[in-house]
Amino acid sequence: MHFPTLIRLLAAISTVSGFGHFPKRDYEENDYFTLHIRSSESPQEVARTLQLRYEGPLGNLPDHHTFYAKKGSHNADGTLTQLKSTLKKRELVPRELEGILWSAKSELKPGRLVKRGPVPPPPEGWIVPNRNVFIPRDDLMTKQNDIADKLQIRDPTFKEQWHLMNIVQPGHDINVTGVWMEGITGKNTTVAIIDDGLDMYSDDLKDNYFAEGSYDFNDHNPEPRPKLAADHHGTRCAGEIAAVKNDVCGVGVAYDAKVAGLRILSKAISDEDEAVAINYNFHKNLIYSCSWGPPDNGRAMDAPNTLIKRAMQHGIQDGRAGLGSIFVFAAGNGARQEDNCNFDGYTNSIYSITVGAIDRTGAHPYYSEKCSAALVVTYSSGAGDAIHTTDVGQANCYERHGGTSAAAPLVAGVMALVLEIRPDLNWRDVQYLAIETAVPLNEGEDWQDTYIGKKYSHTYAYGKVDAYALVQKAKDWKSVKPQAWFTSPWQYVRHDIPQGDQGLASTFQVTPEMIKAANIARLEHVQVTMNVDHTRRGDLSVELISPKGAYSHLSVTRRYDESPNGYDSWTFMSVVHWGEPGDGNWTIIVKDTVENEHIGTFTDWRLRLWGESIDASKAKPFPMPLDEDDDDDKEVQPAPVFTTSVSVPPTTSLAPHPTDHQDRPTAIKPPNDAIVTTSATSVVATTSSTTSATSSAATSTATNAYSLPSIFPTFGVSPRTQIWIYGAIAAIIIFCVALGAFFCVWRRRRGRTDRMDYEFEMVNDSDADGANQPLSGDGHRKRRGGELYDAFAGGSDEELFSDEEEEQYKDEKPSTGTRQGDDDPDDYSEKHGRGRITK
Repeated sequence: MHFPTLIRLLAAISTVSGFGHFPKRDYEENDYFTLHIRSSESPQEVARTLQLRYEGPLGNLPDHHTFYAKKGSHNADGTLTQLKSTLKKRELVPRELEGILWSAKSELKPGRLVKRGPVPPPPEGWIVPNRNVFIPRDDLMTKQNDIADKLQIRDPTFKEQWHLMNIVQPGHDINVTGVWMEGITGKNTTVAIIDDGLDMYSDDLKDNYFAEGSYDFNDHNPEPRPKLAADHHGTRCAGEIAAVKNDVCGVGVAYDAKVAGLRILSKAISDEDEAVAINYNFHKNLIYSCSWGPPDNGRAMDAPNTLIKRAMQHGIQDGRAGLGSIFVFAAGNGARQEDNCNFDGYTNSIYSITVGAIDRTGAHPYYSEKCSAALVVTYSSGAGDAIHTTDVGQANCYERHGGTSAAAPLVAGVMALVLEIRPDLNWRDVQYLAIETAVPLNEGEDWQDTYIGKKYSHTYAYGKVDAYALVQKAKDWKSVKPQAWFTSPWQYVRHDIPQGDQGLASTFQVTPEMIKAANIARLEHVQVTMNVDHTRRGDLSVELISPKGAYSHLSVTRRYDESPNGYDSWTFMSVVHWGEPGDGNWTIIVKDTVENEHIGTFTDWRLRLWGESIDASKAKPFPMPLDEDDDDDKEVQPAPVFTTSVSVPPTTSLAPHPTDHQDRPTAIKPPNDAIVTTSATSVVATTSSTTSATSSAATSTATNAYSLPSIFPTFGVSPRTQIWIYGAIAAIIIFCVALGAFFCVWRRRRGRTDRMDYEFEMVNDSDADGANQPLSGDGHRKRRGGELYDAFAGGSDEELFSDEEEEQYKDEKPSTGTRQGDDDPDDYSEKHGRGRITK
């Protein structure tokens, strides 16, 4: 059968089977909505109740459905907004609406995702080596010819593919030829290229094209064939992975693997389409290669929305028959613009293998972004050369493919080799294997020793990928136990950030009991979610120091980031602390590194530790994320008692590390004698708290001038409020004694009643409630004349909070904006405490 005819037949079959059928949407005429409803509910009934039209299920996401309505036909958006508000308040709603667990409006977002290539021009003065001076070694040329003969590789540009075998700079390649010699070439695996299309008619790709796993989400067509003049990116990435052995161009890392194309980058795409693409046929598409993300301009700070996060998590929990989809993301090309991959919600996800780039000499190229979320690096453009691969067209080749866009597909191809011999490995196994076998390079850079005996660099991550070592390690790898996690209470800081070299430090103590209760045997990923108000976000930097002394640059300054929004519940991620036990003091340091008119406040933060479980039988899937304005904790912990002290923080033995750019103010590591230094004109605030794993109340580990002896109950409020309470109790006791004495005198003079008729006034009902007055604007209870006596008139057994006040205390969540008229930091936790204890 003619090949194009076969391709179209397979595409038609996939459409009939349900994988390829997605209606084309008209966002100019309609509004579209995604609803997560209980499986027991009828989506048609929900549509009827909301006066919407039912479009159908949303890809592989279970119980997620798409609805739509004509623009202006009714207030559909308002209806869903009101519905979500009603469900939050747990009011009575119709039965069909009680089954709606989550909803969101769909929007097209042009320009939100961009390809990570080509790379920007090099900085001024950057010296580009001349490729003509690359002289191959004779012995390595002979070895290369022998390998090509034994494997019957006749591809004309194979010998130019230095990333596969470098015969000029020995050792600077991915070390894959030894794997091929063992017959491991990616058989029975499929890599999906989420990009701008894939030319399935290219002679270099057609034999490995997987139609059943492919779809065009931009034009809603079963074939993701490139259509625009700029649609070359995905085909070039696919050639790196699975270009076949023939007489066209070169070969792929896994040249017997299959490749699927998922076209999303050629036009604006909706959240629904992106979510479906991430999960598309995820039992057969094993690995997803993603060389894209938010713009690498040093200004963007963007993350996938809730629906896309749900799709990624669904792929991790249910893809590959429950073993988890493998997501490989390019770190980004914005280093020259001082961008950092921790400002990208795709690359700093725990579900992603984030890949940085090195050039053919093993050096860090000027474009590759650094961050604490990067797992490994591998080869790409730089040092006068680039990646040689396939291009769009029947027999076209390309020799200038580069950027981190070209690095990520190489790692995806190596993962295909691993899954060929170990298809039973889960998504976390391959991350462990990548770390265990990564090869450090350029030791003079910012390397630090980690708890597991490996070195980590924010520039080179754990090192470069070694395909041979990784495959050999995988052969005997014992799969890790299921994932476990621990989430700290929100740590309320609410303190101005000093400018310059000073920093604002906050410490949370994780006890061994907490780690045991969370069922964590050893750490893997660490996340910090934080709120920082600042009028120029680019001036900020953030450091995290673990109990074992390892440091993570969670955030660095960015000269082009003028945003006044600060960090609004932004989650940073680090893989630096892999393998640590987790218990001890975790310290977060926020710096405002530039002394100018722009100032800010560190509001609060939360720590989340991910790791391998102790007892696999107690492991459970992590709950699906909710909207950003909801609390996504299913196991909310009590709010900690908060104290603030102005003092010199504890010392650390960490040695300083060099800055990573001579022109760029970065998050400078503290000197070896203090976490944060102080001067005569500036102070540093430190916070510290700990929560018992078996107690419903949190206790503070920090002290200040307002602290009371530990024998006194804390009532779950700040020390200053405790003193106010105990002071009021003392005043009441004194008043009672005085009142008793007064009654004794009064009884003696009882005979003269005509003179005592108006000694005391009766208290009316409203006055009797004086003790239950609401909090005033400054956080203290409102006072009025006679309040102390009126409280006794109403009885002496009142609770500290009324039912309404207690519910407000538990549920109120502080905003991330600047608060006016709220100047007492010690009253902050009383007014804004988060969370409740749940089983």
